[in-house]
Amino acid sequence: MPIGLQRILDTFFDPQIMGQAFGTLIVTGLPNTLLLSILASLIGMVVGLFVATGLMAPRRLIRFPCRTYVDILRGLPHVLTIYLIGQGLPLAGLSIFGRDTYAYAALAIGLIEGAYMAEIFRAGLQSVERGQVEAARTLGMSGAKTFVYIVLPQGIRRVLPPLTGQFILVIKGTSLVFLLGLTTSQREIFSIAQDWAINSANLSPLTAAGILYLALTVPMTYAVNAWDRSMRAAPGSQR
Repeated sequence: MPIGLQRILDTFFDPQIMGQAFGTLIVTGLPNTLLLSILASLIGMVVGLFVATGLMAPRRLIRFPCRTYVDILRGLPHVLTIYLIGQGLPLAGLSIFGRDTYAYAALAIGLIEGAYMAEIFRAGLQSVERGQVEAARTLGMSGAKTFVYIVLPQGIRRVLPPLTGQFILVIKGTSLVFLLGLTTSQREIFSIAQDWAINSANLSPLTAAGILYLALTVPMTYAVNAWDRSMRAAPGSQR
């Protein structure tokens, strides 16, 4: 085997180092990554739905702060937002989670995702046919009841595939929280792989982490795409 190729294999695909790293990645990193992704996604959905309703509000006084939030959080680099929230809040005396870095990490990613999910929710809610809204109002339903019983259920159903697709992005985004300095038991996939790579002076642990990320995201991507196609092909679908 050529020396150059052997060096590449030894650097990125050392089977012994990868095998050792996989144990910690699966036992500690995988559960933490999934838990952090779920927490951040829940925060993002709550914030996103709230902001989406604000974006559709008739009053500019309500729309403006919601639009500002979306534009800022979508415009800033994720790493900067995570730093500002995860480290900035405690430094500013807003230690709402005490010393729990994990909670700050979930909050930071959740607020970022809230900006993206707000646009997803807004598109879904606005896709509900105006005729249904007018029919509900004609039957005597108030604006609030029309939104809750007519617009919201249909809008959320239509955005389920893109929301699930956003969850895939959250999984990949958790790799940035190592910047906040998680404890040993809180480390996610990337931080564990990085530690292994530093200690072994080899990049094979990062390759192992990449394989694990792909094992999570690729099947989910195909599943979401298939789900989206089935919903588009469903009888009566307006998407």
